[in-house]
Amino acid sequence: MMIVMTESATDEQVAEVVGLIEGTGAQVHVSKGETLTVIGAIGDQEHDGRVAGLGLEQLDSVDRVVPIAKQYKLSSRQIKNGQDSILDIAGTKIGGKNFSLIAGPCTVESRDQMMTAAIACRDGGASMLRGGAYKPRTSPYSFQGLGVEGLKLLAEAREETGLPIVTELMDARDIDDVLEVADVIQIGARNMQNYPLLTELGKAGRPVIIKRGFSATLEELLMAAEYVLKEGNESVILCERGIRTFETAYRFTLDLMAVPVLKEMTHLPVIVDPSHAAGRRDLVEPLSLAAAAVGADGIIVEVHPDPQNAVCDGPQQIEAVDFAAYAEKVAAAAALAGRALAARPQKV
Repeated sequence: MMIVMTESATDEQVAEVVGLIEGTGAQVHVSKGETLTVIGAIGDQEHDGRVAGLGLEQLDSVDRVVPIAKQYKLSSRQIKNGQDSILDIAGTKIGGKNFSLIAGPCTVESRDQMMTAAIACRDGGASMLRGGAYKPRTSPYSFQGLGVEGLKLLAEAREETGLPIVTELMDARDIDDVLEVADVIQIGARNMQNYPLLTELGKAGRPVIIKRGFSATLEELLMAAEYVLKEGNESVILCERGIRTFETAYRFTLDLMAVPVLKEMTHLPVIVDPSHAAGRRDLVEPLSLAAAAVGADGIIVEVHPDPQNAVCDGPQQIEAVDFAAYAEKVAAAAALAGRALAARPQKV
């Protein structure tokens, strides 16, 4: 249930309504906009009934009470009164009119590889730097990442470039090490429905990218986000990375329709991963241009200085020397949707 306060509502009146809602046992989520404050009362049907019984609409400070029929309440567009969330991540913004270009290698392999890729991404216009220290692999015998050593190299790359770091977390036992380095924690498609892990990230409070599972519906993706949001962490980014269909001509089917549909459903930023959907370098650019033009808030793309000799996913990684030209084309496509490349944070 959503309680929209009047424009003249004071902090004391907002606190009064919050106290009444908490008295029913429902969770409370307060969102303050430029002119209006919206209070979300989150719970099951029993809690909704109790909140409805309070008669809040009779208070002078309450403009209206709106039921939220969807299961995903905190990620619902209603909870923000139809406004988009704009996240500030270490000085770079994502959402609204900002288009974020997150780039870097699939996995951290060595200092030379990581630093070369990081500098190419910075110089080419990336606003954040990605790199995997822990890698989910289908085969247990494949390279699983450098772990803590990989995190140290990511920290060094951030120090050199000033770019915020995006890296994946697979196991809650590694969360403390990852939190020391990551400005954004990525949850891969395989872990989209790892609800205990999502809950821990909600408590950690660090921005999170949640990738859509191979066979997940958009509502299931939003329910995954709900696990993070309900713990008080409002910094969640959704990522479309391709789903499994009957088609075998390419790795996954990139569901670009998901971008505008999610924009109707949620206030959260939506980005696209063209690398994992394509699995082929020659397809990454056209998919990126399409994602930017259809209204995505950003792209997370893989870049490597020597993809032919990459430890994993080499065929889908853009060559570092080509990244600047690629980024220029993506920026032009994003402009078609009224977005501009997000400004990079200044190195201190």
